[in-house]
Amino acid sequence: MGKIDKILKILDDLYPWDGRCFLHHETPWQLLFATILSAQCTDDRVNMVTAELYIKYPSLTAFAEADLNDLEKAIHSTGFFRAKARHLQESARKLLHEFNGQVPSSMEKLTSLGGVGRKTANVVRGHIFGIPSITVDTHVKRVSHRLGLTSHTDPTKIEFELMGILPESHWIRYNQQVITHGRQTCLARSPCCEKCKLNVCCAMYEKQNENKEEV
Repeated sequence: MGKIDKILKILDDLYPWDGRCFLHHETPWQLLFATILSAQCTDDRVNMVTAELYIKYPSLTAFAEADLNDLEKAIHSTGFFRAKARHLQESARKLLHEFNGQVPSSMEKLTSLGGVGRKTANVVRGHIFGIPSITVDTHVKRVSHRLGLTSHTDPTKIEFELMGILPESHWIRYNQQVITHGRQTCLARSPCCEKCKLNVCCAMYEKQNENKEEV
C-alpha cells in the first residue's frame, strides 16, 4: 500500500465521512455567506452568528436592502466586519441582479462575487453542487505540509498539488477529515504526534525521530 493510500485509509478509519458541512446552512446562499464570514474566524463562532443573522435577514433581498451599519453590528464578532458586511451586501445584490437569485456553480462566477476566493468557492462547489474540490484552509495547509504531501505555502498551489496526488473521489472527504484532524490532534502549536495515528506516514514525525537519533 502506497503512502497516499495508507493516509486515506487511516483518515477513513478515524473520521468516517457523513457528508456534513461544518458551517450550518439551509440554502446555497446561506452556505456562501457563512463561508465568507468564516475568513479568519472559527466555524463555531460563525454558526453562533448566523443562527441569529439568518433570522434577521432571511433572504438575499433582505441582505441587499440592509442598513450597512446594522449588518456590521450583526456580524461584528466574526472579525473584519466592515469588509465582510460590504461583501455580503454586494454579493446579495449581484446574485439577485446577475444570477436570478441563484448561487452559481462555476469557479469563475463564484469568484466574481465580493469576498469569494477559491477557498470559499470550493466549499460551495463541493457541498452544494457535489463538485469534487480541494479546500485549502489553515488546517489542510498545515497537516498536508507536515505529512509531506506538499512543499508549497501558497494555498492555490497546494490545492492543485493535492488534486494531482489524491484520488478525486476523496477530495471533499479529505478536506473534512484533515480539518477535523488538525483541530483535534495535529494542532498548530503543540501537535500530539506520539498519539497520532498518522505518524506512521508523517514526514515531520519521521524527521523528528531522525533528529533524535542523531543527538
